Amino acid sequence: MSNLEINSSLARKIITGFIKNEISRAGFKKALIGLSGGIDSALSCFLTVEALGVENVMAVRMPYKTSSSTSWEHAGLIIDNLQIDHLDIPITEMVDPLFIRFPNMTKIRKGNVMARARMIVLYDQSQEYNALVVGTSNKTESLLGYSTLYGDSACALNPIGDLYKTQVRQLAKDIGVPQIIIDKAPTADLWKDQTDEGELGFTYARVDQLLYLLVDQRYSPEDLVEAGFEQDFVQQVINRVRRYQYKRMLPPVAKLSNRTIGYDFLYMRDWGT
Repeated sequence: MSNLEINSSLARKIITGFIKNEISRAGFKKALIGLSGGIDSALSCFLTVEALGVENVMAVRMPYKTSSSTSWEHAGLIIDNLQIDHLDIPITEMVDPLFIRFPNMTKIRKGNVMARARMIVLYDQSQEYNALVVGTSNKTESLLGYSTLYGDSACALNPIGDLYKTQVRQLAKDIGVPQIIIDKAPTADLWKDQTDEGELGFTYARVDQLLYLLVDQRYSPEDLVEAGFEQDFVQQVINRVRRYQYKRMLPPVAKLSNRTIGYDFLYMRDWGT
């Protein structure tokens, strides 16, 4: 676990600088962020307020009718703590017609619909607020593909995307996120009693150790087994990382010309601003 420890002061300085630079270089001053009541969105919100100032951040709560009241209350704690403007936009009336149209829809499908509906709301409000949408997905989720493409993984910039879940917890504690949010079981709150670790089948603490060695230290599968991880667990995680590579990439384009977007036509995001 010591290998996953970060210098919180340095990480905080780098991330807030990143947020400020990326927002301004795109020609904006403000940011919009969806608050779920979980630790990831809480940390992203704290960092964004520190980077841009309280007057330049808008938080949005987007509950579904079955969403936990605890999630709502914890998002409220962040709003009250930071004293930021916020909007409450329930998504029930947006998604229920589709659920009614397909009564046999699985929980996973419903969760994906809700995640994408929330991103519709955020990008609509980003136009109204003249702001960029700040992401809230961490490195662990991204590597494991534990996100909804064009849903919770969508954003204009992601301040915590290079932090493992374990590191998110550390930085959140050090930056002042309420302890009750740090301590609760991670959940996307898509259905009653749903938890991230319950769905994944392993804990974040355990998988972060493996991912750190696999990705950051470039351990081979054999090295990981020698380090003490069960072979089945190693293969399970590696399979997920490989399986969901497409979620971490821009859509591939069939190359027909001399300069194809994403291949040869490559510029910084602020080119032309």
